[in-house]
Amino acid sequence: MDVETERDFVSFVEARSHVLFRTALALTGDRHQAEDLLQTVLAKALRRWKHIHGSPEAYLRSAMYRQQVSWWRRPGHGRELTTDRVPDNRAAPDRTAQFDLSMALRDALRRLAPKQRAVLVLRYFEDVPDDEIARLLGCKPATVRSQIARALSRLRALCPDLDSLAVKETHG
Repeated sequence: MDVETERDFVSFVEARSHVLFRTALALTGDRHQAEDLLQTVLAKALRRWKHIHGSPEAYLRSAMYRQQVSWWRRPGHGRELTTDRVPDNRAAPDRTAQFDLSMALRDALRRLAPKQRAVLVLRYFEDVPDDEIARLLGCKPATVRSQIARALSRLRALCPDLDSLAVKETHG
């Protein structure tokens, strides 16, 4: 790899890695897995960097989606949830409702089909318009809209108390 291409890649990563990490985190639901996902995709992109034209960020988002789907398909994926924190015994404000909402939503998102999760992440976490999502996922904007509708419907079915938890959080 020539010096100019490497410099261009490093410059891009320094400028946009925080945004790409946020996408990876939304796709994986776990900080360590998000770091692995982003690192894997960036390592693959580095080898092809001078051939990536147009919007490298869109290319990398699409690559992250595809890599995550590949990982989701691995046997035994998602059977364990690990944590790096031990519960703290100091008194703190009761955030049970917020935690319940977060856990219920995270669990429901994990149970969505990969494409449904991807459209929700791109739309609601990344604020990407339908046309861009369609381009990233290789489908039509109408397909994106129907996937979003189905994903939200499935999310409501998987987590029926999501609405009541959200109401308690905003009023309580």
